[in-house]
Amino acid sequence: MIRIIYSKTAEEAGINGADVITAQLMVKKNSVLGFATGSSPVGMYKELIKRCADGLISFKGVKTVNLDEYRGLAADHDQSYSYFMHNNLFDHIDIKDENTHLPDGLAKDPEAERARYDAVIESMGGVDVQVLGIGNNGHIGFNEPADFFSNGTVLVDLTDSTIDANSRFFERREDVPTQAYSMGIGQIMRARKIVMIVLGKGKAEILERAFFGKVTPEVPASILQFYPGEVVLCADEEALSVILEKHPEAVEMP
Repeated sequence: MIRIIYSKTAEEAGINGADVITAQLMVKKNSVLGFATGSSPVGMYKELIKRCADGLISFKGVKTVNLDEYRGLAADHDQSYSYFMHNNLFDHIDIKDENTHLPDGLAKDPEAERARYDAVIESMGGVDVQVLGIGNNGHIGFNEPADFFSNGTVLVDLTDSTIDANSRFFERREDVPTQAYSMGIGQIMRARKIVMIVLGKGKAEILERAFFGKVTPEVPASILQFYPGEVVLCADEEALSVILEKHPEAVEMP
């Protein structure tokens, strides 16, 4: 089932996303949470930090896995996703550092690293709630448009459009890594619940295509139409603009 929750602003979308995580932690304090990077979930992370500081939730028993990491960047590189997660969430909540997990961007053997990360996720019993965003080309994690849906952890060659989108974070486009490790589509689909945060007019068309168009690996996020559990889409008004125009009945309004 897909729930599309209307948010007027990006801030409201972050709060709605935080509500999903909060509800999960109320039910299961030792939840396994799958986190994502990028600008979209930052507002949600800020809200979770606030709720933790206020004593409403705790991450002491939580374990986390992240969707992806650039290949070739050390964990302390200021553009690595490990750095991002510590800067935007982990360093500001009561989680144990040893309970946070990401792919190793400096692993020398990609096949061994893929197997290691699969084993990490399996050892935790899978993911209770997986946070997702969506790329301009429909990717989730770093699962780029392809002719098949991936399963376990993958090493992905990033498309030019993804490199272009991420180049704003680097001094030069040529500094952007060209490969990344990512949870596969199969791993994402095995999560027990999914919350997707999407913001901005630039995502409106691909979001409508993903949730209401043809299910195809050419739009990786479209597989979520077949997700067996609950997908909660928290998106602002701009990101929902095409869906509101074409499928207004599908959106939960306040």
